[in-house]
Amino acid sequence: MKKLLYFPLLLSLTFSGTACQQDHRDAQEQFRERQEAILERDAEQEEELDTAAYEVEESTAEPTAPDKPTTTASDKVVGVKDGDTVVLLKNGEEVTVRLFGVDTPEKNQAFGQRAKQFTSDLAFGKQVRLITHNKDRYGRTVGTIILPDGRNLNEELIRNGYAWHYKAYSKDVNLANAEADARRFKRGLWADANPTAPWDFRKNRSSNTSTSASTTSASSPVPAGATKRTVYLCNSSGSAVYHLDKSCSVLKRCKAEVLTVTEAVAIREYDRRADKTCSK
Repeated sequence: MKKLLYFPLLLSLTFSGTACQQDHRDAQEQFRERQEAILERDAEQEEELDTAAYEVEESTAEPTAPDKPTTTASDKVVGVKDGDTVVLLKNGEEVTVRLFGVDTPEKNQAFGQRAKQFTSDLAFGKQVRLITHNKDRYGRTVGTIILPDGRNLNEELIRNGYAWHYKAYSKDVNLANAEADARRFKRGLWADANPTAPWDFRKNRSSNTSTSASTTSASSPVPAGATKRTVYLCNSSGSAVYHLDKSCSVLKRCKAEVLTVTEAVAIREYDRRADKTCSK
């Protein structure tokens, strides 16, 4: 009889223990879910605070200035030889700069003096930035001049009708567009129906000079050693002499380019005679 009573009791206790374990597991699961919900909520609140702080920081930050081309004033223009050739004072030394991709009329050609004046008005005495491209056969620096206000002197000359785009030595699209614009609106030299390009002008002048020189060169006396002796001459149409001494006071007054050639070349090709002022 006792055994019969004990078995239902044992069975009841077993089921009761199993139920308690299940309830405990359910309680743990619910507790874990509540904790995850709390952590998730806290994370969302923290993210919202971070976002709000970022938006405040962005709204109170100083506006960033748009990117602009920077022009560093470093070299001073101390001379203007003609429209496309200037002299810079760079690190205490004078540097002759031939403007890249630009060919202005010669001084004794139509618009030659006006081109020189235009360059002088924009650049003379100004602090500019030089962008160097290369050197030409005369040792001059070939470059682009950036004016204090950021404008490109090379482009301004062409755009305003004071120069050609020198396509034989430049493929610059901006210079080509500037010439097309000047032609379209007939600015400067393009007001003429058929302006002569400077390279054609020089070629014709060179042909005429060569013909004249060939007539006189045969009779021009050449001193002994003239083919090896170095002389200096002012590359100006107003000069008729060459100098044996580069420090000659007469040569220092030259406003044009000083050429270094042999004495024979000075006599035969430039039809010059020896300067007596500084001759030894």
